[in-house]
Amino acid sequence: MSLAQLIPILLQISISAVVLALGMRTAPGDATHLLRRPAQLVRSLLAMLVVMPLFVVAAAAVFDLRPDVEIALLLLAVSPVPPVLPGKQTKAGGDFSYAISLLATSATVAIVTAPLTVQGVAAAFGRIVQVPIPVVGLTIAKTVFAPLLLGVALRRWLPRFASRAAAPLSVGGLILLVLVFIPMIAASWHAIVAQATDRSVLAIAAFIVTGLGVGHVLGGPDEDDRTVLGLSTACRHPGVALAIAGAALPEQRVVTAVVLLSLLVGALVTGPYVKWRKRAVASAAAAPVR
Repeated sequence: MSLAQLIPILLQISISAVVLALGMRTAPGDATHLLRRPAQLVRSLLAMLVVMPLFVVAAAAVFDLRPDVEIALLLLAVSPVPPVLPGKQTKAGGDFSYAISLLATSATVAIVTAPLTVQGVAAAFGRIVQVPIPVVGLTIAKTVFAPLLLGVALRRWLPRFASRAAAPLSVGGLILLVLVFIPMIAASWHAIVAQATDRSVLAIAAFIVTGLGVGHVLGGPDEDDRTVLGLSTACRHPGVALAIAGAALPEQRVVTAVVLLSLLVGALVTGPYVKWRKRAVASAAAAPVR
């Protein structure tokens, strides 16, 4: 088996391990947290699946982006929450129940909305893009639903094992994920550099900053919820974006390079926000109770 064939398998294993660990920490009712809060559900989906695709349309005109960059940003805008994000959100002070529920809800909704939105916005760009719904559904099932449900089942039927195994499984999955992305980025490095023009990098940074701002504002009055929605709106599931690109686009390699570039830019841009939210949580915890 070649490295090119091995990398997708290892990527699937690493993401599944992280989500499985999340499921082991998921209490009854966490996944349906948003269903009991319809106003918060509407604000969350509005931020992620309406505002951000509209931002891509505006950014395409403002930055005069190349078509492959436009499509890559659009694919990210319609993708659900990445499975590794709830852990990051919780460390930044976000509410775990909201993070898990947003992961499950956005994944469910994206099965239908992602293909329809891509096809509609692409048509506005003058392009015909057909996105098979089964491709999106299968990707989400493998990277979100299956490992999450297995983790929840293990927590219910083997609670002691789940409690002990969740942390090392999560750490191991994250380490493997980083190790997998290194050769992916190395293999695409020349294509990534070719796409890293001033306009492209500025557009990607603007996408992420806008997502942080929109999510933070629409997160509601609770500061923990603002943190969760801010990061969720800015950071999206690259696996879903790449799966759509592979199934529907002839220029898959270029779009893949832009998606990987967005991961690198996103790591830099979201860093200050995460640090700010951690300081805010620490300050609130240290404040005297009146």
